[in-house]
Amino acid sequence: MRTLVVFESMFGATEQIARAIAKGLDAEVVNVDDAPADLTGVDLLVVGGPTHVHGMSRATTRKSAADQGDQPTRSKTGVREWLGSLGPVPQGLPVAAFDTRIDKSRWLTGAASLGIAKLLRRRGCRLAAPAESFFVGTDPAGTGSAPGEPDRAQAWGVALGAAARRTVS
Repeated sequence: MRTLVVFESMFGATEQIARAIAKGLDAEVVNVDDAPADLTGVDLLVVGGPTHVHGMSRATTRKSAADQGDQPTRSKTGVREWLGSLGPVPQGLPVAAFDTRIDKSRWLTGAASLGIAKLLRRRGCRLAAPAESFFVGTDPAGTGSAPGEPDRAQAWGVALGAAARRTVS
C-alpha cells in the first residue's frame, strides 16, 4: 500500500508532526512544495498544514508569519494552492487531514484540517478518519510541537494505517 503524507510547514512544527505520522504509517513524506500533481498509485493520502487565522494558510498569512519569524520558512506555497492545482484525483481515494495549532479550544483557534478535509471531499476523496489537530509548543520561537505531540501523531498514523488497510483490503 503506497501512502503519501504531504505537509505545509512554516517553521518546522508541522513538518515534525508529518514525519511522526509517516513513521506510524511507514509512509513517504513530502513538503507541499515538492508534492506531486498526479496521485495515481497512491492508496492513502494524508495532508496537513498549520492553522492560520482560523483555517488554512493563504499567501498573505504565510507572508505575515515569515515576517514575524527570524528563520527561513520550510514551505513556500500552501496546501490550499496544491490541492487546487491537482490533476484528476482517483475517486474514493482514502484521505486524512491534520493541522497544527495552539492548544486552545477549536472555536477560538479554528483548525486548518477542517478546510483541508472539505477540499479533499470536494475532489471525490473519502475520509478515512476525522480531521485531527496537533498542538505546537509555546516557546518564544514557536518552532516545535508541544510535548508528547510527536508520539500522539505517530500513534494516530498507526491507527490510520490500520483503518485504511481494512477498507482497502
